[in-house]
Amino acid sequence: MTTPSDTVAETDPDPRASPPAALSTTRPLYWSVRRELWESRSIYIAPLIAAAVVLFGFAISTVNLPHNRRALLALDPARQGAIVAIPYDFAAMAIILTGFIVAIFYCLGALHNERRDRGILFWKSLPVSDLTTVLSKAAIPLIVLPLAVFVTVIATQLVMLVMSAVVLAANGLSVGAPSTPPLLQMSLVLLYGLGVIALWYAPIYGWLMLVSGGARRTTFLWAFLPPLALCLVEKIAFDSTNFASLLAYRLGGFWEAFTVHPRGGVGHAHPPQVGLAQLDPVGFLSTPGLWAGLAVAAAFLAAAVWQRRRREPI
Repeated sequence: MTTPSDTVAETDPDPRASPPAALSTTRPLYWSVRRELWESRSIYIAPLIAAAVVLFGFAISTVNLPHNRRALLALDPARQGAIVAIPYDFAAMAIILTGFIVAIFYCLGALHNERRDRGILFWKSLPVSDLTTVLSKAAIPLIVLPLAVFVTVIATQLVMLVMSAVVLAANGLSVGAPSTPPLLQMSLVLLYGLGVIALWYAPIYGWLMLVSGGARRTTFLWAFLPPLALCLVEKIAFDSTNFASLLAYRLGGFWEAFTVHPRGGVGHAHPPQVGLAQLDPVGFLSTPGLWAGLAVAAAFLAAAVWQRRRREPI
């Protein structure tokens, strides 16, 4: 008697079956940025701490708010608007400055920290290129941190507006103009200003990341001592300050192209005090210094990619 065969015939795969979908080119970049947010919580915690300090100081200042409001009514409308906007502008500048400091220290540790704790060995084992990793780290000071600062500033100013409204209402004073600053206009100017600052400071961030990927220790000194040494050597050898002027232009020159009519430099005004009619995006985008700085930033980031590909853990 014959028994049925125990061999199971193998079926050929369906030729019409589609291969596994390839990973999107932006997917590794997205998760790399998420990784930076997980590992560097100061990106959003530091602006929140600055906002909390500003709100604490503003809450104390509301004790004199009713008296200041009555004195404000005696001034002309233009002067009223400028005075009312002062605490809101101060809050914005405090949080922006905090974000800039966070960006500096983040860039200095972006590539150095993973070499110091030997985490680079794990991250290099993943199917993520060095270019994607460096770009994800560069996206933090150029995109993510400005957006975090923008959201924090808007939330802080709204809380300040609510606090002042409650204090004025409790003292029998009206809540409307001139006590309310033009927050919508200020928000649009702030968003534009953060984009301008990020683009203008791109070569600075690129240089800091290059130092982060190359220095074995004391990244802060390696980042700031070479430019200072160049300034001193140029002054002593040639009695000129061209490099120092270039650095000063890179640190504050964005203000010259920020508005249609500059008001004497960064020390005399700041972006949140500018009206929408004064913004000059065409003039800013046509500034040679902007594109020269972006080219230098691209060169620094390319060098950082090359470094990460060849550097070993510290």
